[in-house]
Amino acid sequence: MIITSYQQSKATFLDKLTFKKIKGENFNLYTNKTRPELGHLINYSRENYYDLLIADYTIPEDFSLKFDNPELLMRFGIVSEGVTHFKIENNPVYSFTPSSFFVLEKDLRGTTSYNKGQHFHGTEITIFENYFNEILKPNFPNTIDFQSLLKNYTYTYLPLEIIEIIGQLQSLHHENSLTNIYLESKILECIAILINEVTRSKENAFTNQIDYGNIHIGTNRIIKLTFSDIQAIKRAHDILQKDYYNPPTIKALSKTVYLNEQKLKAGFLKIYHTSIGEYINSLRMSVAANLLSTTDFSIEEIAQKVGYNYSANFSKMFKKTYGKTPLNFRKTK
Repeated sequence: MIITSYQQSKATFLDKLTFKKIKGENFNLYTNKTRPELGHLINYSRENYYDLLIADYTIPEDFSLKFDNPELLMRFGIVSEGVTHFKIENNPVYSFTPSSFFVLEKDLRGTTSYNKGQHFHGTEITIFENYFNEILKPNFPNTIDFQSLLKNYTYTYLPLEIIEIIGQLQSLHHENSLTNIYLESKILECIAILINEVTRSKENAFTNQIDYGNIHIGTNRIIKLTFSDIQAIKRAHDILQKDYYNPPTIKALSKTVYLNEQKLKAGFLKIYHTSIGEYINSLRMSVAANLLSTTDFSIEEIAQKVGYNYSANFSKMFKKTYGKTPLNFRKTK
C-alpha cells in the first residue's frame, strides 16, 4: 500500500503500533490496553488544520511505510529519543536522530522504516495547507513567505522561542490544563516566529545549515553549490515552467538569473535530475498530450502551441516520448 495523505499515514502508523483510540475531552489517547509497555500517543487536533502529537511509544514489529503524498504540510517539533530511517525518492537514505526539527513537505515520495523495539519520545506539530489558505492568508496576506526554504529537507533547528512553547504545551498537557484556544494561540505564535526568522534575511539560521553539495563540471572540476546558486537555479526552473513554449536560450537564462552557464546546467541536473533541454521537452509533450486528449485542435495547431514551428518535428518528438504518433495517441483517448 502506498500512502497518499497525512491522515492515511497517521491511521496506518497507529494500526502498525496496535493502538486504539480513547476519546478524551480535549484530546484523543491512542494506546494498546493489553500491552501498556508499548506506550501511548496523545493527539490534540483541529481537523484539517493542525495536529499536536505528544508521543512516548515502542515499535512492536518491523515495518515500513511507502508514501507518495502531494499535500503541503509544515511539521516541526522535538524528538527526545528515537532514530528514524527514511529514503526520499532520488536521494540517499537519511537517518533522523534526536533533536529539534522543521520541515516543509510537498509531493513527498519515499519510504520510512521502523525496527522492533525502537523507542520514540517527542512532540510534533503538523500544520495543514488549509490553515494557511483559510485562516492566515485572508487575514495576513503579506506575511506568508517560506520561498527561501527547501521543501522535503529536514532542518535540525528551531528558534529557542518555539522550543520553549513546545515545552509549555507539554507541561500543560501533563497538568491536564491544555485548552484548544490556548493551543491555537501558540501555534499561531510559532508560525509568526518562523516567518520572522526566514524573512528577516535570505541567509538565516535555516538556510545556513544546509549542505547544498558539490557539482562536477567536466572530468576533474568540482564546484560547491551555495544558497544563492540554489535560488538562481530555482528561478531558472520557474522561468522554464512558465515559458516552455518559447524558452530562453541557456545563455539568456544564465544572464537572467545571474549564474554562469556551466553551473546553471550542472546545478539544474543535480537538483531536478534532468537536463534543461529534457525538462523543456517533458513540459511540451505533457501539454501536447493534454491538448490531444481534451481539445479538437489540429496537430499543426498543437505543435505551434507547444513551441514547434514544424509539425513534423513535433510529431517525431511526440512519438519518441509516448511511442505513438499524435494522431494515434488521440484515437486511443
